[in-house]
Amino acid sequence: MFLPNDVIEYFAPQRTVRVLWIDRARALVYTFELGQPYAQPQAETLQAVAGEVLARRARLLLHDPYAAPPPAPLLPQKHRDLQARAWAIVHGLQANVPALYDARERAALVARCAETHGVSRPSVLRYLRRFWERGQTPDALLPDYGNSGARGKTRGANEGVKRGRPRKAGQPPGLNIDAATRATFRTAATRYRVTHPAFSRRGAYRQMLDEFYRDRDPGAVPSFGQFSYWLDKDGNGAAELQR
Repeated sequence: MFLPNDVIEYFAPQRTVRVLWIDRARALVYTFELGQPYAQPQAETLQAVAGEVLARRARLLLHDPYAAPPPAPLLPQKHRDLQARAWAIVHGLQANVPALYDARERAALVARCAETHGVSRPSVLRYLRRFWERGQTPDALLPDYGNSGARGKTRGANEGVKRGRPRKAGQPPGLNIDAATRATFRTAATRYRVTHPAFSRRGAYRQMLDEFYRDRDPGAVPSFGQFSYWLDKDGNGAAELQR
């Protein structure tokens, strides 16, 4: 029912968590509360989490509001260097999953990592939390970078004005692709990758429509062309066979 990186919103008390890892042999799910500066991974039973969703006391979000945005087209080398250093640290620690999710074992792992890399333990923990908070990808470790109108910047959408190529006569007008829809595209691609041995764009698109756009009006459904375009633009379509 759940996949790593799924985001679940609970209603009472209100909180949002990310699924970090699933131990199917022990029927456990490790989660991380989002938006909390000192959050720690927590273990819960799969049955308990699924029960909350089925009882509608929680819901699986269709897009990830905490995911790291795609990197800017022209990124300073300094930011790439900072990302590489942070990724070397986090990637090494992630090799110790699920021990990394236990508070006592994590403390020992972080201490050894800090000594090996010559950084402070708070810095290592900050990298880990940023990685868990923003989607568990290398992009999560990039410094925030504002692109002020440079080449490659995505144009904003005006209400009632459709961007891009006009639709043919008789077709619904379509929808503008905003940040939330792009996040849904990335989530759909990830979910397809982890459940199929080979990636198919059309397969991922069909699965996305079934999971996220069922019963929507035709004008509120993104086209395959939009899905494919944004996979490439956001760096999710490189070296993949389109079927």
